[in-house]
Amino acid sequence: QVQLVESGGGLVQSGGSLGLSCAGSGSIAGVHKMGWHRQAPGKERELVATITPGGATVYNDSVKGRFTISMDNAKNTVALQMNSLKPEDTAVYYCYVYLWSKGAEYWGQGTQVTVTS
Repeated sequence: QVQLVESGGGLVQSGGSLGLSCAGSGSIAGVHKMGWHRQAPGKERELVATITPGGATVYNDSVKGRFTISMDNAKNTVALQMNSLKPEDTAVYYCYVYLWSKGAEYWGQGTQVTVTS
């Protein structure tokens, strides 16, 4: 059983900052990558950022230069620092992990981020 629990969402004004954190627990072994996706109302879920245990990162073009993803391999946690937030960043943010040992991905329950103009 793998569980991911996100924290840190909330309401912020445009231009502000928020930090998200995700803690993994359970049978987590063989992490291939961890990351964040988001889903805005009426839109499909999209990748925000991913990171591998080796530190390789991928970002959605819309967040490059504003968001920073980081990972603590020992604690199986992943964080997302979001700066210069825009109203279009409003969405439910989901943490996920892909385990090569299981050939499967797991998702958190999601945390709401709302950016007001």
